[in-house]
Amino acid sequence: MIKPLLKTLRPKQWTKNLFVFAALVFDGKLFQIEPLTRTVAGFVLFCLLSSTIYIVNDLVDIEKDRQHPVKRYRPLASGQLSPQVAIIAAMGIALVCLPLAFWLEPLFGAIALGYVILMLAYSFILKNIVIIDVLTIAAGFVLRVGAGVALVHVERFSPWLYVCTTLLALFLAVGKRRHELFLLQDNANSHRSILSEYNMNLVDEIISILSATTIMAYCLYTFSAPNLPSNHLMMLTIPFVLYGLFRYLYLIHVKNEGGTPEDIAVKDKPLIAALGLWGLAVVLVLYSGNLARFFR
Repeated sequence: MIKPLLKTLRPKQWTKNLFVFAALVFDGKLFQIEPLTRTVAGFVLFCLLSSTIYIVNDLVDIEKDRQHPVKRYRPLASGQLSPQVAIIAAMGIALVCLPLAFWLEPLFGAIALGYVILMLAYSFILKNIVIIDVLTIAAGFVLRVGAGVALVHVERFSPWLYVCTTLLALFLAVGKRRHELFLLQDNANSHRSILSEYNMNLVDEIISILSATTIMAYCLYTFSAPNLPSNHLMMLTIPFVLYGLFRYLYLIHVKNEGGTPEDIAVKDKPLIAALGLWGLAVVLVLYSGNLARFFR
């Protein structure tokens, strides 16, 4: 059962935990060994803890997943993985990783524990409450950023990045709801009861609001955050953000994708290029002085 168990851990979704690195990059400590090592360790722990939540979520939704055209092939829903093995794996991972998180940094451990509790509440209760469900998902991303902040002991991390993270996470979560409505159509309620509280008009309006506010928040960050270079070069990264959001809107509205944002992020070449160029531009702007000294 090793292979089905590894699949249930959903390693593809570990890309979400890259938000742990936000503090390291934007606080100017990317090339400092100790903060980098601590952040990498925190990333690994968050990957394992998030996998614990995926196992619990699959256990809770096992019957509903069997009615889903895609999720019915998951190991638990298809019978490839025993629920007993999944329960033991989830408990084992949590019992090992949570103490390690507190050992690495007490505040990081507290945030990791808060993340686990929040996501367990989501799996059993919060995912069935309209609007609260997507807000909870966004809170999970904010906790990832906060965990990175705790590990790095930030000095210049802008609160604007929490705002941008919240809006972007909501944008992705609502886009996923839209894809589920499109994919399941009349059978949406039988798979996920909360989908009966949404419709295409509502999610499209929310997506429009979130895309606009995400762009505005990021623009305000680029020229108002106190920790950025005074030459405002960070504003040069705005076009990449615009293209990335517009490309994602194209994918969910025209191509009817968006059900698995992590798959889109690693498969859609134009979006990969935009993310890569944005990351490169951010590093060049924030670390231009360090890079100049390195090449002297």
